[in-house]
Amino acid sequence: MKTLLKIDGMSCDHCVKHVKDALEEISGVKSAKVSLKENSADVEHDAAVTLAAMKEAVTEAGYEVV
Repeated sequence: MKTLLKIDGMSCDHCVKHVKDALEEISGVKSAKVSLKENSADVEHDAAVTLAAMKEAVTEAGYEVV
């Protein structure tokens, strides 16, 4: 499955890496492609991964899913 998340608060490449790492630490997430230009993350994951889990990971990393 793929989910596109709109993310607020990223301002640099370090932010992108932080969000990518946070999402990829979730069990069942295969990959996360994070774009600073688009302020988004395209997450490829198993069906068991919930939107709530992805939002929580981004929030804990210090950013907001909008």
